[in-house]
Amino acid sequence: MSTDTSDTDHIRVFLVDDHPAILVSIRDQIEDTLDIEVCGTARSATAFPEIEDLQPDVVVVDISLEDGHGLDLVQNVRSQYPDIQVIVFSMYDEKVYAERAIRMGASGYLMKSEPLEELVKGIRAVDKGEVYLSDDMASRILNKVAKGGSTEAGFLIDELTDRELAVFQMLGEGHSIEEIQDRLNIARKTVEAYRRRAKEKLGFDSVTELLQYAVQWATAPGDGGESVDVSTEEAGS
Repeated sequence: MSTDTSDTDHIRVFLVDDHPAILVSIRDQIEDTLDIEVCGTARSATAFPEIEDLQPDVVVVDISLEDGHGLDLVQNVRSQYPDIQVIVFSMYDEKVYAERAIRMGASGYLMKSEPLEELVKGIRAVDKGEVYLSDDMASRILNKVAKGGSTEAGFLIDELTDRELAVFQMLGEGHSIEEIQDRLNIARKTVEAYRRRAKEKLGFDSVTELLQYAVQWATAPGDGGESVDVSTEEAGS
């Protein structure tokens, strides 16, 4: 437990992002406010011990981290310390990840295409116990609830489970099977099983097609996972 003696009126925020420039930008934005302060930063999913020690009010987490997946950190923090609020700040499309993040325990989701002022608003909102989403995403989730939890699938990518999506995302970012198994702390055969299921659910005949799609999706994540043309020059399992 931290022995921090800073003004309790301040919202103490811990930042987790693997891009140093983004950490600096967020810190600079927060330092311009009177009610929020950054109590710590980290670039990897191994930030949990620091979060545990500092006990911030809010943790801001990216999805793609150096040595793990941000949603795993979200789930870990919320399961161990339910009073710590978490907001995900990511480049990945909210239509794919926001609801998943909320299920994992996050109280908010914002895309990095939003102004940093929105992140500050989000931090204040989740600190008060509110859920902070874009108007479009909030409406999407409310419509789903109103329809009994089922909506027409907007994108095939929505059919992937959280773990299948994590593996698919990391493949698109160029990580090898070995790197993925280390980052997610799962067996190689498990990674391969998630890859195979993703290939089948997305309707590809080969791993090559899946990888090409994953790379295109990861480099243009704001498209919500819409279909793209891929080569079929090689068949795989």
